[in-house]
Amino acid sequence: MAKSKGPKRLQQQTMPGPLEQINLHAAGIDVGSRAHYVAVPPDRDEQPVREFAAFTADLYRLADWLRACRVETVVMESTGVYWIPVYQVLEARGFEVKLVDARQLKRVPGRKTDVADCQWLQQLHTFGLLAGAFRPEDQVCVLRSYLRHRAMLASYASQHVQHMQKALVQMNIQLQHVLQDITGATGMRIIRAILAGERDPYRLAALRDPQCKNPEETIAKALQGDWREEHLFALQQAVDLVDSYQAKIAACDERIQAQLHSFEDRSGGTPPPKGKPRRKDRNDLTFDATGLLFRITGVDLTAVSGLGAHTVLKVISETGVDMSRWRSSKHFGSWLGLAPNNRVSGGKVLGRRTTPNANRAATALRVAAQSLHHSKSALGAFLRRKAAQAGMPKAITATAYKLARIIYQMLTEGTTFVEKGQDYYERHYHQRVLKNLSRRARELGYRLVRQEGPVPEPTYD
Repeated sequence: MAKSKGPKRLQQQTMPGPLEQINLHAAGIDVGSRAHYVAVPPDRDEQPVREFAAFTADLYRLADWLRACRVETVVMESTGVYWIPVYQVLEARGFEVKLVDARQLKRVPGRKTDVADCQWLQQLHTFGLLAGAFRPEDQVCVLRSYLRHRAMLASYASQHVQHMQKALVQMNIQLQHVLQDITGATGMRIIRAILAGERDPYRLAALRDPQCKNPEETIAKALQGDWREEHLFALQQAVDLVDSYQAKIAACDERIQAQLHSFEDRSGGTPPPKGKPRRKDRNDLTFDATGLLFRITGVDLTAVSGLGAHTVLKVISETGVDMSRWRSSKHFGSWLGLAPNNRVSGGKVLGRRTTPNANRAATALRVAAQSLHHSKSALGAFLRRKAAQAGMPKAITATAYKLARIIYQMLTEGTTFVEKGQDYYERHYHQRVLKNLSRRARELGYRLVRQEGPVPEPTYD
């Protein structure tokens, strides 16, 4: 008779004692669009809660008052973009400033006024119960601002590309059915010729690029339309706006390139790698950033399958190159919102869905993972296997999580990425499956034996 197992011994943990005041010189700020409410410890001033307007002179008065109250650390909510001027002024004055997520504070009921909010922030920060949000160093923040502004310009330009498409369809110019991209070399030559007054479809079709898939006859059929003046006017306006935004994007790229040159050289004198040949997109950078990224990181992140220079630049602009902020690659993936969020209760896993967030670096990695669907790399094979198991959305997230861990390891250890290919991945996966099957068979009292020759059909009683 088998012996009954005793009660499961749980690992004892030391419970924390009474809460201690950790930050004795703490202040809390409730940030608003017109005014900011500031609370300091009650023994520092006769009026420990004050209101300051949002003007720059008032922000300077706020900093002077905090200095007079012997405040060393300040905590505030991340309210829109209104916190940025306050943060920058206080940081420049030498205060330790922490930014906290407002959603974590709104869960406490009964605190619905600005005065109560700033006092609650000050009290929580005094006991060390608030964790500051990640904010990279100022040099990375400047790069991030340029990249975000560039993304906004590209979004505005794409809207006017849709206006171009609409005007062409209203004239029954079916250019989108014979060209892969109407804003490519062939499409823009044809559209500019139309705006210049050319109406002959065969002359317009002769402007096609030699690499265009469709012949001139097919393109000529798509260029027979109704040339109405109001639609031509709308097309001209849309093209002018697209050109204007493209010029603004090029000017923004110059600022980005200059900012990248300001970073410390971590390459150690190693010559930069040559960029991988990639198909150009209309939203790509107007300069080759591969060498500059290698200079500031010391590793070639573009060697990773799916990661182009533009994608790496987006990630670096949000995270920086110093990975010491995160204890491990898993913590880094969790901050990005790509790691599984295991919720366990009663010994059962209730869910593993990732936490929704608006992290721009995670979005860039998801787009990079999606581009690996037809890749013959190991990451491409991983994406396809995960898609067969759980569907493409979850597979994209899992692959993006793997990309994040690869980036963390390369930046932390300075390793070089080596592409092993999908054949290596399939062999490795096959060996892992066999190992798991062998272990499971041993647990059940069986032994796996390799079958030589053709495998017989299974029989059922």
